[in-house]
Amino acid sequence: MSNPLAKQGLYAITDSHLLPDDRIVDAVEQALAGGAVMVQYRDKRPDDDQRQRIAEQLLAVCQRWQRPLLINDDVALARQVDADGVHLGLEDTTPEQAREQLGPEAIIGVTCHDDLERAREQATGTADYLAFGRFFASATKGSAPSACADVLGQAAALGLPRVAIGGITTENAPSLIRAGADLVAVIHGLFSAPDIEARAREFTQLFTTGAS
Repeated sequence: MSNPLAKQGLYAITDSHLLPDDRIVDAVEQALAGGAVMVQYRDKRPDDDQRQRIAEQLLAVCQRWQRPLLINDDVALARQVDADGVHLGLEDTTPEQAREQLGPEAIIGVTCHDDLERAREQATGTADYLAFGRFFASATKGSAPSACADVLGQAAALGLPRVAIGGITTENAPSLIRAGADLVAVIHGLFSAPDIEARAREFTQLFTTGAS
């Protein structure tokens, strides 16, 4: 674990349904080439051996680009491959338990949906970033509760990076960046693109142009 949490930019999240095993590593490499500042490996399948192999390959790619790799919901896998951290949902291992297992340098992100009180609780604990959303209709997070962009501004005082997630595209991302998102987490809007590197560059450019 050596790559620090990025303060701003595109947060690329994989999806095993969208990216077959034989495409995922190349797709992530394209996203990193386009400027993605962080990658999350999200794979809900029960095949632990295959998930470990893919996680190891993704970690090698991220290390070449000096970008952190986080594992979705699986502290044991993160520890096994020595990933840079984990992202935890509401019903997963607690951030405190993850910190105990992964150590002080691990990046630990937590889902807050639209719950500012949960965000406050996590900000006083061991979390390194707060994820809010879904903000728009999402093919991956369709059942997640909707969130209002105002929560991003309200969370500014908590002092942790704010991640926006849920149905984000290059067209609607600017509104979230203006509202206070430090990072935009994108799945379909990135990895369904015919040219992933170009799409990642478009997202990255939004942060350098002020999302105007």
